[in-house]
Amino acid sequence: MNSVLLSLSALLAASVLAAPAAAAAPADGRPAAAVPAGWEALDGAELAAMADGEGARQAPFASSSDGAAATSAAEEELIVMQSERNGRFVATEVTYPAPHTGVLRARSTDVGGWETLAFEWDETTESHAIRSTANGLYVAVEKNLTGASQNVLRARSTSVGGWERFTVYYNEELDLWALQSQLNGLFVAMENSYTGSLQYVLRARSADVGGSWEQFRLYGLEG
Repeated sequence: MNSVLLSLSALLAASVLAAPAAAAAPADGRPAAAVPAGWEALDGAELAAMADGEGARQAPFASSSDGAAATSAAEEELIVMQSERNGRFVATEVTYPAPHTGVLRARSTDVGGWETLAFEWDETTESHAIRSTANGLYVAVEKNLTGASQNVLRARSTSVGGWERFTVYYNEELDLWALQSQLNGLFVAMENSYTGSLQYVLRARSADVGGSWEQFRLYGLEG
């Protein structure tokens, strides 16, 4: 990993993490995936401490994209996600044609506007909504797509419902993060073995955080 992108474990160690939370019930009534041992749910205040706390590491923007995230609302936590599996940053594919317009893929080696996500905490549902700053739309789990596209993450929604809600988990020992869809109770994985235009796409399809496919590093950005 680039030496500029250092781990945020020191900052998180200074904050008090909540007790492990039970997995949120999926919106369709299916049993939620069990929370793996060692993983804890992170609420909005804890994510804010990570992104805005004194000494927090900031992911660098590519020189051509300086200031790309500056228009986001102050109350949103601007985050860059990096796949632990392939070391690449998650981008919103704004120019993809339907039905894959706005899919999230871990494919970038630099950070710009397409790689910036705004995490919004909702106290009622105890979940985060994720908005892409590339197109201003919320990330949804595409449950109704079929085949290799089923449950892909796509920035396409103008409002937030069950399809757009996620639980954020942190593993202090590994210093890694995971996302769980509240729609189907499954964890988000990076499809490293896919080929073509959906290579490295993110899908909510794993019942467990089984390894690096479901693990990410998160970095805060100055809005």
